[in-house]
Amino acid sequence: MKRILVLGTLDTKADQLRYLKEKIEERGHRPILMDLSMGSNPPFDADIRPQEILARVGKDLKEVQASKDRFWATEAMTEGARMFALELLSKKELDGIVALGGATMALMGSRVMQALPFGIPKLIGVPAAMPTYVKEWFDASDIAIMQAIMEFSGMNDFVRVGIELLAGAICGMVENQRPYDSLSLPYPSCAITELGFCPACAKEVERLLEEKGYYVISFHAQGISERAMDKLIGQGFFDGLIDICPAGLIEEALKGNRAAGFERLDAPLQRGMPVVLAPCCLNLTGCGPTRIDREKYANREKVWKMDALRSMTRLNREELLLCARLYSEKLNKARSRVRFLIPLKGFSSIDRPGTILYDPDEDRILIDELRRLVTNRNVEFIEMDCNLEDRDFASALVSSFEELFKGGKDG
Repeated sequence: MKRILVLGTLDTKADQLRYLKEKIEERGHRPILMDLSMGSNPPFDADIRPQEILARVGKDLKEVQASKDRFWATEAMTEGARMFALELLSKKELDGIVALGGATMALMGSRVMQALPFGIPKLIGVPAAMPTYVKEWFDASDIAIMQAIMEFSGMNDFVRVGIELLAGAICGMVENQRPYDSLSLPYPSCAITELGFCPACAKEVERLLEEKGYYVISFHAQGISERAMDKLIGQGFFDGLIDICPAGLIEEALKGNRAAGFERLDAPLQRGMPVVLAPCCLNLTGCGPTRIDREKYANREKVWKMDALRSMTRLNREELLLCARLYSEKLNKARSRVRFLIPLKGFSSIDRPGTILYDPDEDRILIDELRRLVTNRNVEFIEMDCNLEDRDFASALVSSFEELFKGGKDG
């Protein structure tokens, strides 16, 4: 029998949550209902009541109900629920978690789920999975979302079917999970990042590492995947990193589509593990129709169009200097030994010599400013007369990693 934490609000979704509990019980598992209601007089008591949740953060239910600050009240309830869930996990009384409700419940539930480690089944049933802010629910966690085609209101057949599928999904997930605390990687293991603009480099790096006996896991550098990688590194996974495309940091500053948060690189640089960096796309940003502020970039002189949705342009001088400042701040705090390899004939497959995006003089602005600002002796820069996609560059990345790795994690 698995224990499944069920999140919801009994003041608005009592019938639906009762039905979800029943369906989980029918499959032989124990649902633990956590009521995040901020209203009054639920029709029945949950296993974990709002008063108990708020007590974890030193708040009182009447205080929350009386507050006109909805944000403050929601934050208090969410933080209390996070603490409660972690407490259950520490006592080995939580095998999976499911949330049912609308957009607010999805936000609160996802915040609770983000506190739980990789491998704990996490599922949200919500009729609002398509808003632009849905990525905030996922963050860098392994959260699954089941989109309902109707509001969870009343108990018609459509609602029942949706809840039955939700119960079946979370039960199937917990029945097939392996113990989350048994997850481990073979030694030695190396994380790498890749993107569609460095496929040859990434493939060759992966091949060479595996040839040398490393266990390799690749992360697609489109934002969320990088954040997940950094999160796993912070949890102790991986013995080293070859970060071919660390551009999520400058993308965050420029509000690009591949933004990975201002915390990007913090975990690997503070772990004391060997880190090798390359500058794929540090000089470029997207300017396609899916970008919110595309007008700022789409009319620049140098634009490369990939398809109907994706276009790229170069960063201007001001943005290149900002890029250098952001990455130098990270590198100057690095405890890890770092090598930053820089190809002088383009940072990706789309800015090779002869292409519209190739501009070594502008690249030099970034390179020189990085060298000027980085004063940490743990960081070494190596310039190479090639393109990032050339085989020699991939070979140099792996050779540098090997030297750092064999030299010891602590430098």
